[in-house]
Amino acid sequence: MSVMPDHWIREQALQKAMIEPFVDEKNKDQQRKEGKISYGLSSYGYDARVSDEFKIFTNVDSATVDPKNFAHNGFVDRKTDVCIIPPNSFVLARTVEYFRIPRDTLVVCVGKSTYARCGIIVNVTPLEPEWEGHVTLEFSNTTPLPAKIYAGEGACQFLFLKGDSMCETSYADRAGKYMKQQGVTLPKI
Repeated sequence: MSVMPDHWIREQALQKAMIEPFVDEKNKDQQRKEGKISYGLSSYGYDARVSDEFKIFTNVDSATVDPKNFAHNGFVDRKTDVCIIPPNSFVLARTVEYFRIPRDTLVVCVGKSTYARCGIIVNVTPLEPEWEGHVTLEFSNTTPLPAKIYAGEGACQFLFLKGDSMCETSYADRAGKYMKQQGVTLPKI
């Protein structure tokens, strides 16, 4: 399995719509000048942006987080340019970009150092072969202070791992439950 470079990511994005909308790396210097957390193509990955849709977890109604019986009263929805994560809490969000993963590729995600150095951890499960959709992101605020997330700016980096051969069964073949998800998607059984 190999980590795929910028020219492969660009080719897949532009010719096969693997990432939409796609931002080339040439814009990163301008983003820094504008005081934005960088996003777009990098040497061996793609820095995705967080959208302005957030589900902020709260314990106002004493809800229990249960992946088998998810309580909708455990969060509040916000559409905003800046999301405040309460201390020792987390929010769900989604990428601006829509991804279409090739059949011979697995994608893993890591957080951006700008957020990690502030105690904000980004978690995303792997994007399996032939999965597509907006990626649901989890931002955990590990600090005892409120923390900010900036919509439309870089949130995490996706690394594309190309397999030595095609998989027998892809996510699409299994009709995976999170296939073609739109918006922030909650847990499903």
